[in-house]
Amino acid sequence: MEFGTAGLRAAMGAGISHMNDLTIIQTTQGFCRYLEKNFSDLKKRGVVIGFDARAHLSSGGSSKRFARLAANTFISQGVPVYLFSDIIPTPFVPYTVTHLKLCAGIMVTASHNPKQDNGYKVYWENGAQIISPHDKGISQAIEENQEPWPQAWDDKLIDSSPLLHDPYAMVNKEYFKDIQKQCFYRNINKETNLKFVHTSVHGVGHKFVQLAFKAFDLSPPFAVPEQKDPDPDFPTVKYPNPEEGKGVLTLSFALAEKDGARIILANDPDADRLAVAEKQESGEWKVFSGNELGALLGWWIFTCWKNNSRDTRAIKDVYMLSSTVSSKILRAIALKEGFHFEETLTGFKWMGNRAKQLMDQGKAVLFAFEEAIGYMCCPAVLDKDGVSAAVITAEMASFLATRNLSLSQQLKAVYDEYGFHITKASYFICHDPKVIQQLFDNLRNFDGKNTYPKSCGRFKVSGIRDLTTGYDSSQPDQKAILPTSKSSQMITFTFANGGVATMRTSGTEPKIKYYSELCAPPGNSDVEQLKKELDELVNALEKHFFQPEKNKLQRKTE
Repeated sequence: MEFGTAGLRAAMGAGISHMNDLTIIQTTQGFCRYLEKNFSDLKKRGVVIGFDARAHLSSGGSSKRFARLAANTFISQGVPVYLFSDIIPTPFVPYTVTHLKLCAGIMVTASHNPKQDNGYKVYWENGAQIISPHDKGISQAIEENQEPWPQAWDDKLIDSSPLLHDPYAMVNKEYFKDIQKQCFYRNINKETNLKFVHTSVHGVGHKFVQLAFKAFDLSPPFAVPEQKDPDPDFPTVKYPNPEEGKGVLTLSFALAEKDGARIILANDPDADRLAVAEKQESGEWKVFSGNELGALLGWWIFTCWKNNSRDTRAIKDVYMLSSTVSSKILRAIALKEGFHFEETLTGFKWMGNRAKQLMDQGKAVLFAFEEAIGYMCCPAVLDKDGVSAAVITAEMASFLATRNLSLSQQLKAVYDEYGFHITKASYFICHDPKVIQQLFDNLRNFDGKNTYPKSCGRFKVSGIRDLTTGYDSSQPDQKAILPTSKSSQMITFTFANGGVATMRTSGTEPKIKYYSELCAPPGNSDVEQLKKELDELVNALEKHFFQPEKNKLQRKTE
């Protein structure tokens, strides 16, 4: 296993390529030494450690066991540890780092990965996930501290240590107090007849979403009974990932029909992501894409800010962020309304770190999102947070209901006002790194050495940005503005018809992903024509750039 900016993620089991007691001890020893080097006050401030409900019976590994071993490692070196006594959503760890001004945070989770996996996610003192060069520094420190320290395995030692603290009760109080700053329509919430269904997909989210609704004075959502309690086997779903579409929501649809609920809120197992579905007039269910919900939440959070801001001049200090593979709808809203929009590299580690920089300069970062159903709606957490996103979506839906508007109708209104942004994203599975390398090499040497494609089927390429090599044809010096990384593949093509498509490798799964978007100026409402054009562009992208048959790529299946 290699420690990267996403920390570690692998299957639980024996051996150095798996998540187990030994690899957790080694990783934490390295991390501890790296923190000692970076913080002279580590023994005063300490670290926070949280865990989800994952467990692996055959190897004895579990998130809780790994968290306790990590705590033991730090405590053995005199470092205070704030170890949550029970399962928590991932966003509680970055929240605690910021709230208690700690040096770092660790969350033991594999998020929405298959049940055999686990992971080790790391946050820096600024409350955001680590970015380079910390990953390399930690990785090197792990290499230098591989032999377990005395009593490394004996996690019972921590129970009697004065250095062990449990932040569970405090964070459960303070977090829900902080998210209430985003509650603007308490009276509507109290009165609404709108019903919601919530599923935590056998993860940690149930209790915390119930508490969030209570904090906003909303009636509790109906919980999907078969999925509300944590279960490391995820028995009712093929993949515990709400991003995978309707398959994960089957039981939610059934409960919603039974109880007359119009909106479904679904968290992934560590509750940092949120999927939303709404029953349409036709009786069909619409599952919103990450980009569509990003458009709605961006519109809503800006509207709430505007209606509650005493000082309209302050708009020059207002920012929203999204990742470069997400829809540019926030850019369109920002242009029209006068606030700032910035894009970052893919992943919340970049948005969290950038948000912190801006906040330190006195700016207000209202919202950040990525198309992979991740939303940062509340400045108290500098990472994606599916709990606050769920309750803010519920308040938005309750408000719209008083205007006789559904979420789908409001989404259309947003597009009517700011221009339609049609997106389409998918992926191919490929387990052979050589094939992936070859595929991207071919794109960089398409018509001879160092030449990128000039067209894709009938679509003319007008610009290329390669964040693996740092090339950007649109810049005067042909150098990309966003940071580049040779360790991951990422090329963005701009087309003459206004389309944009990005192809990239995933940091945590054997996937080659693509993201495409067509943006139209406000007033161009021929949505069907735009969709048809984007479908054709995506088909050309798959056929000419991915070449799935030649490269033996496996398509995403519903």
